Amino acid sequence: MTSERPETLYEAVGGIDGLRRLSDAFYDAVLADPLLAPVFADFSRTHIEHVAVWLGEVFGGPAAFTADLGGHQALLRAHLGLAITEEQRGRWMELMAGAVHKELPDDELLRRCVMEYFDWGTRIARDVSAGEVGEDLGEPGPTPRWGWDGQA
Repeated sequence: MTSERPETLYEAVGGIDGLRRLSDAFYDAVLADPLLAPVFADFSRTHIEHVAVWLGEVFGGPAAFTADLGGHQALLRAHLGLAITEEQRGRWMELMAGAVHKELPDDELLRRCVMEYFDWGTRIARDVSAGEVGEDLGEPGPTPRWGWDGQA
């Protein structure tokens, strides 16, 4: 890779197509994993697209998750009641690291930035998942953005 990096992580991962491949590889592993499959009992293939669109927005691409899928509030609410354990969060990170290695460009800085976002985001998801379905989360603010230097 040249010393000149794309401006956004979105561009660096290959845009929406790269994020779809990442999500697809990741969820193939998740659904086969005995520890994580129960968390995704209501999984649908549409979930892969929604995750790719979310990540696209977070990594500096189009704000389509906010415009079309309910934004930050909807993402957080989807985790309510899941009671994600730290063991499950750790396994999620292991499987995502495998998908990142398989699907993203061979660029250690890119992979590290992406994994730092996932570490940050899965901690929030774990914490929110302890809440009851329908709980008032308040206003979480806009969809977070993540770049080469972490949270923007």
